[in-house]
Amino acid sequence: MDAVEQKILEEVAGIHEIPTGAYNIRSNGKSIGRNSSANIDIIPKEGKPGIEVHIKPGTKNESVHIPVILSQTGLTEVVYNDFYIGEDCDVTIVAGCGIHNCGNQDSEHDGIHTFFIGKNAKVKYIEKHYGEGDGNGARILNPVTDVHIEEGGVMEMDTVQIKGVDSTKRVTKAVLADNASITVREKLMTHGNQFAETEFAVDMNGENCSANIISRSVAKEHSRQIFKSEINGNNKCAGHSECDAIIMDEASVSAIPEITANHLEASLIHEAAIGKIAGDQLIKLMTLGLSEKEAEEHIVNGFLK
Repeated sequence: MDAVEQKILEEVAGIHEIPTGAYNIRSNGKSIGRNSSANIDIIPKEGKPGIEVHIKPGTKNESVHIPVILSQTGLTEVVYNDFYIGEDCDVTIVAGCGIHNCGNQDSEHDGIHTFFIGKNAKVKYIEKHYGEGDGNGARILNPVTDVHIEEGGVMEMDTVQIKGVDSTKRVTKAVLADNASITVREKLMTHGNQFAETEFAVDMNGENCSANIISRSVAKEHSRQIFKSEINGNNKCAGHSECDAIIMDEASVSAIPEITANHLEASLIHEAAIGKIAGDQLIKLMTLGLSEKEAEEHIVNGFLK
């Protein structure tokens, strides 16, 4: 990898070099490195671009890195990755995509990730999106995460996009069995004329299953954001959706919640708050010697931390 690719790899996956253990690194439309481990097999998909990740039952304290790098302007790709997590696992999966676009053509990566999480398995999924480059071509990322969780399974998903992506539609869907749970923590920032749409849809089919969806976002300048959430309580369950957004300059933010209880013991809550930075917060920080811009940046960074 050259210096640009190494920098992007660090941004999206937090690694400085080829990781140990199981990994698949994709750059400009092809795999440039792949390794399986004793408990984790990574194999190419048949008939379409992407990989299958098979994690053996009982695997614990292991990780998989599957970052994607685009440094070629004008490249558009759709990749299908499927994850099969065996029973009683406890693993971490680190994904993410970074685009470096210095040309005049749009660069786009659409990653379709499908998870099949076995009984009593636990998955920590980390996904970061990042864009850079001084070209006029757009940096476009459209991730889809489709999660199926069996009895007692757990999915924790941390997703971050705070720089450089011009357009994104982020879709997360989940189906939960008995005692299964999903927690999603989203952090998002847009600026300039960027557009971001987030869509969550959870079918809570199992008894005593739970879902907790938390989104924090900042919209600056002329950017636009749309947050949509749909939680369907089809059994005795507990669902919570929360959208907190800071709006600045001439930006626009919409929150569109939908909660549907189809069972007498479905307990569902949605919370949404959109507003500007409070004046007293700015004043307090400015009395400590910060400029107004520095105070705003401090508050935004703390909000998204």
